[in-house]
This record gives sequence, structure tokens and C-alpha cells, in this order.
Amino acid sequence: MTTPASAPPAPYATLLGFTRYVDRNGPTKATFVGGLRKQRASRSGFNPHGQFVKALKADVAFHTGGTHLDQVVDVVKPRWRPLYEALVPGAKAWLHSLGEPRAVDLAQTRDALAMLGDLPVKINPHFGVRHADGRAEAVRLHFDEAPPSPEAVLATLHLMARHMDAVLPHAEPVLVDVRRGEAHRMPADARPEQIERWLAGEAAAFQAIWSTAA
Repeated sequence: MTTPASAPPAPYATLLGFTRYVDRNGPTKATFVGGLRKQRASRSGFNPHGQFVKALKADVAFHTGGTHLDQVVDVVKPRWRPLYEALVPGAKAWLHSLGEPRAVDLAQTRDALAMLGDLPVKINPHFGVRHADGRAEAVRLHFDEAPPSPEAVLATLHLMARHMDAVLPHAEPVLVDVRRGEAHRMPADARPEQIERWLAGEAAAFQAIWSTAA
């Protein structure tokens, strides 16, 4: 008796995966989507930044200005220590840019599911911050060695803003380039309608590549 082959995984992307996709050109797009498809089919994947994010959130929540970040370098597995050592200075610089530690609190964000045409994209900020004056920011962290491209910044911030009512109501989306301690916000001259059309086209191409990937 033969068993039917399992159905192929449906097209799906995380915010990180989709923004990395739009940042690629030509054949590298197909290679990248093929890799995502295989990863989803095998349910594989590992996030080396988990302890780092927890430490950064603790520094915001407890108003400690970087103490937890300094400590996590000593407790993380030796394999990841060089990565954490490279990330901590920029993360602390960003923390200090927020002003007096006690004037900022941690805010809870929620994940959301964006639909770009028929493509589901998981919108998952790392955390939120709330300032003493009432302003709130939903924060997504960028860990890569290279800074985020303008395209990646636009895609990330637009998709977060698009679903901010679910993520953290009335907050501003922020993409923090951790290694450089730099916060990116939506450019004042951004045109949401144009960005939406661009991302819809990218999503359609993503789906087409996914469906033909081996």
C-alpha cells in the first residue's frame, strides 16, 4: 500500500524573510525563496539572537542602560560570543539615544499576519518602547553585518505601520540597525500607495518562485 506524498508547503514569509527577498536581484531571488521553501518544509531554523534580545528587553524594562547586555556576553555559548561582542556596543548606543533610562518603559507588542495579495507575511516586531511623554515605538532589530538597504527599511517599516493597530496601537515603527546603533524611521516623503504597489508585485513574484521551486 502506498501513501500519498505530503502536500508541498504553502507560500509564506516572515517579515525578515520577505524583506531579505526584496533586497535581492535576479537569480539570487529564486535561490533565496527556494531556501525558504525547503526550510519551511523541514521546519528547520535556529535563532542565535534570542538571548541577546532578552537582555536588551531587560535593560529597557529595568532601566539598566546596558547592564544585561554586558552580562549576556559572558553567559552565551562560546560559539556565539564573538557575535554578541559585535552587537553590544551598537545596542548600548541605541539605548543611550533614548535618553534617561527611567523615562522609557518596555511595551508589549503582538504579532500580526499581513496579506500581500495571497502571500501571508508574519509581522513580528521584537518589542515596543513607551516614552514618558506618551510616544510609543514598535521596534524591529536588524542584526546583519551590512546595514539595511533603503528597500529593506521601506518594506519593514511600511508593513509594520500597515498593521500597527494590531501590533502596538498608535505606535511608530522603528527599524534599529543594532551594529551601528542607528534607528531608521519612515522617510517623511514616503508614498504609501507606491510602496504598496511595489510590495504587491514583489509578493506575486515570490509566490511564483515558491510554486516552481524544486
